[in-house]
Parts: sequence; C-alpha cells; structure tokens
Amino acid sequence: MSERAVLAGGCFWGMQDLIRKMDGVISTRVGYTGGDVPDATYKNHGTHAEGIEITFDPSRITYRKLLEFFFQIHDPTTPNRQGNDLGMSYRSAIYYVDEAQKACAIDTIADVDASGLWPGKVVTEVEPVGDFWEAEDFHQDYLEKNPNGYTCHFARPDWVLPKRDVTA
Repeated sequence: MSERAVLAGGCFWGMQDLIRKMDGVISTRVGYTGGDVPDATYKNHGTHAEGIEITFDPSRITYRKLLEFFFQIHDPTTPNRQGNDLGMSYRSAIYYVDEAQKACAIDTIADVDASGLWPGKVVTEVEPVGDFWEAEDFHQDYLEKNPNGYTCHFARPDWVLPKRDVTA
C-alpha cells in the first residue's frame, strides 16, 4: 500500500532530485499546485506553487520523516522565496491529503519552530491538497537530465530535529 504527499518548497527541480533518493519513496513528479489556474503550465500557473507529488511506502518511510527532510532541504522561514527564486511560485507549503497528514504537518512545524535551529519562524502554509497539474516533460527529472543544472536545495546538517522519544 502506498500513500501520497504533496509539498512545495521553492524550485521543484532540487526538491525532486533529493526526495526521490529517499528509501521508501516510490515515485515523484513535479507540477503546479495550490493555486487558481486550471491546466497550469510553466508559462501560465497563476498563483500555483511549484510542487512535488510523492508516492511513498509508509512501511519504509513515515510522512513525518518526509516532512523532516523537507524542512532540512529548503528554508521554510522565507516567505515566497528560496535562494534567488522570488515570488508565490516558490513559497513553502504542505498540501495534506487527510486529517492525519494535517496533524503531522502542524506538529512538525511546531517542533521546527521550538528547536531554534532554523534562521527564523516557519512560514510554511498548511492547506488541503487540491489539483496537481503535472509540469512539462522538460521539468520532470530535470537534474538527472542536467546534472549541473540550477538548484537551491541541499541537505543542511545543522537543520535536523532531535530524535523524538517514541516510548512516551
């Protein structure tokens, strides 16, 4: 059995490249989500964010672990910005598919804020998932096709939440 996660954290190229490599991630695709334009495209995506749709095996990776990695590879404290990318397309957002994902997102954000490890307060939006418009083929697996291509995503070893006590 697999589950779905939809996240936005800036340019989707770098997000996809890092998340696809996680153990338990079955597949990824990039696209446009969280906005107002039907059949969104790169040239016409209105208020949509660049997002990534993740299919994962919850017996191998939890939704919480996906979110923890999501917060490690992008800066969730910069509104509508990642690195040099500016605008609504590059906002930080979690689009939950059910109430359990919503609760996990809110809990994870609270832990990130409480940790003091990030450079500011988390501005990540938490919204119900809506339409996901798959991006053009050129954008799918971009950094595999273009290994020296642009990315502003990387694992930040100083932005790792402390292990949680699961016995409590």
